[in-house]
Amino acid sequence: MATLGAQPDTWAATYRHTQLGMSALALILSILVTQRKPNDEAQHLNTWDGYVDWRNKPALKGRHGGLLAASFVLVVEVLENLAFLANASNLVTYLSNFMHYSPSSSANIVTNFMGTAFLLALLGGFLSDAFFTTYHVYLISATIEFLGLSILTVQAHIPSLKPAICVSANRNTPCQELDGGRAAMLFAGLYLVALGVGGIKGSLPPHGAEQFDESTPHSRKQRSTFFNYYVFCLSCGALIAVTFVVWVEDNKGWQWGFGISTMTILITIPIFLLGSATYRTKVPTGSPITTLFKVLVAAICNTGFSRTPENAVTSMTTTPSYTTETSEEEEGQKKQRAPNHSATENLKFLNRAVINKPVHPALGCTIQQVEEVKIVLKILPIFMTTIVLNCCLAQLSTFSVQQAATMNTKIGSLSVPPASLPIFPVLFIMILAPVYNDIILPFTRKLTKTEMGVTHLQRIGIGLFLSIVAMAVAALVEMKRKKVAALSGLLNSTKPLPITFLWVALQYLFLGSADLFSLAGMMEFIFTEAPLSMRSLATALSWASLAMGYYLSSVLVSVVNCVTGTYRHTPWLYGANLNHYHLERFYWLMCALSGLNFGFYLLWANRYKYRSSRPDTN
Repeated sequence: MATLGAQPDTWAATYRHTQLGMSALALILSILVTQRKPNDEAQHLNTWDGYVDWRNKPALKGRHGGLLAASFVLVVEVLENLAFLANASNLVTYLSNFMHYSPSSSANIVTNFMGTAFLLALLGGFLSDAFFTTYHVYLISATIEFLGLSILTVQAHIPSLKPAICVSANRNTPCQELDGGRAAMLFAGLYLVALGVGGIKGSLPPHGAEQFDESTPHSRKQRSTFFNYYVFCLSCGALIAVTFVVWVEDNKGWQWGFGISTMTILITIPIFLLGSATYRTKVPTGSPITTLFKVLVAAICNTGFSRTPENAVTSMTTTPSYTTETSEEEEGQKKQRAPNHSATENLKFLNRAVINKPVHPALGCTIQQVEEVKIVLKILPIFMTTIVLNCCLAQLSTFSVQQAATMNTKIGSLSVPPASLPIFPVLFIMILAPVYNDIILPFTRKLTKTEMGVTHLQRIGIGLFLSIVAMAVAALVEMKRKKVAALSGLLNSTKPLPITFLWVALQYLFLGSADLFSLAGMMEFIFTEAPLSMRSLATALSWASLAMGYYLSSVLVSVVNCVTGTYRHTPWLYGANLNHYHLERFYWLMCALSGLNFGFYLLWANRYKYRSSRPDTN
């Protein structure tokens, strides 16, 4: 009985212990639940908003992005530019000597090819922003370039795919140029290469620049360093191309030169893939061109509408300028991605696109979209001023090479191929780029007490001014070359003139310096100023400027020949003999156009206001 009497007490104690256990378990669960939310928030704070890794998972801070990821891009750029310039720098010689095109035709083919390659960078940038990532666009483009170079290699290797050998001691006697299916094969290979190069140029620079967090001064300085060394790596690839590969082409055969380029572009693919685990890639946000045209069309359609309560502009408070002040990382990230809820006063016409009831639902716009379009439109005049500069740069691949080919190309006992002339600006850029980044920039930052030291627009302006000097020097050198040809009685001879080709190197040095300042400055300027959703496409404008410069060069040659042929028996730039050209007059014309262009640039640069104004917190 005693035992039975104790059972209720035991059960009661057991019940009390069970209740205490359940309470403790509930307390533990509540603690875990309350701690889970901060952990989730911490996990969210450790990811890069709007960026993914190569497996399409959220990119993590500390694991993705940074200098290590960008270094893979720089190594790939060395090899990619080697593959491209190994042939482009010497292509005019290949077309003239082996495909038997005239000097002016060869020059136009080269400028059209290179112009198309750089113009297609817009396609690469557009696809990166709208549908694919910069990661995938690069891999696809490298494969296409590999296919094009393979076609050119096969044609250069098989004699039946080229015209018959033509030997003439007289420069005025033309040879039978390439035609028919063989010409189709040549241009198919060239423009597949152009398509691949365009995709690479449109995706690789923004892919590297995206690896840096722009909310801190340290990361922004690292991004600036990336653009400087991107141009440095372009020069490294060009150095190998215009020395070793050009020597192989001239001494071992073009099939070997094209073959080296083919293998080089193939090697870039596994090297690029090695960095996959470190990359952070911006998520595509749809077509930026659609946004651009939607805002423009909406503004035009809404112009005739009166302002009533039903169609009044929404939230149309205006601000004097579109600036973003950042001092801390969190605030910087927030302001970079937060929509701007007030419209700026510049380009007021576009403000009409923002109404409560648009003409058509498809034309509904936000103030943020309007402001993004304004930014792009303000960049365009600066972009247009670099076209004339790149028209001058086009001469380095065409007439400058042909000038050097008529001169004494020996340095002592060493015979230098004319296509290796770009070694002079390349070496100068390789020296100047580190000096500028590691010595000049830190000095100017301390002197001006600003983050940039030398502004983007100042760098572009220096490049434009140097292009004026380069064209004047080119004209003077050509006058000297023709004078020597006349005095030596070698105007119609294929023998080299008794004047060293190093005179032509002077214009290469000035134009190379102009390229360093303008290209790096333009790429960083556009990437920094462009809206986040349009950065790849906007950065591709730097390459599109090169394309338009090459096209402008071809147009100028045609126009000059048309105009001068009307008043003279022979146009300035016509025929198989460069000694009969009036190339010096063409260079003086380019010098004058560059001067007018520089004045136009100063007008727009002085009016431009930077989108972002950040204090230097060092």
